[in-house]
Amino acid sequence: MFEALVAGFALGFSLILAIGAQNAFVLRQGLRRMHVLPVVLVCALSDAALIAAGVAGFGVLATAIPGLEWGMRIFGAAFLLWYGAKTLYSAWKGGEALQAGAEAQDLRAALLTCLALTWLNPHVYLDTVVLLGAISAQYDARVAFAVGAMTASFVFFFSLGYGARALAPLFARPRAWQVLDLFVGLTMWAIAAKLIWM
Repeated sequence: MFEALVAGFALGFSLILAIGAQNAFVLRQGLRRMHVLPVVLVCALSDAALIAAGVAGFGVLATAIPGLEWGMRIFGAAFLLWYGAKTLYSAWKGGEALQAGAEAQDLRAALLTCLALTWLNPHVYLDTVVLLGAISAQYDARVAFAVGAMTASFVFFFSLGYGARALAPLFARPRAWQVLDLFVGLTMWAIAAKLIWM
């Protein structure tokens, strides 16, 4: 059981470690100190639901319905292209800096963006549902494997969201925000391109 727990944690952590659209958004919210708790909870709880679905065997759905994977990829790519363009425009426009009295972003908008970046990303289904679900079948203690992967998700998102505060002094300068927005926008476009041509 302990072996399955550790394996689930290690695999779950490695799958979400790479900076992607969702992680970049959490990092940005953490830097701005805006709605960090709701955002990291939405990410971690969404991951937990997807991990549970994968371990329960729903990963088969992605291969059972013809065209589902293609449709998910196109829809996800379109969303990432739009959000990447919005972020690149912000980088081009510039002028943003981390200030104590910064204008508060709407919680609803932040959560809807977070949900879209999570649930409209086909990689989430392929990695979390299909891959984790398939690997969990190798363990007798599948529940322990799932708990390990879910724990990794909570540890990662809380660390990213709240650990971003250590970078706050750097992001007091507008140029740092421009670089971050440029990086995030290009990352989203790269992921979208990969989804289209994979």
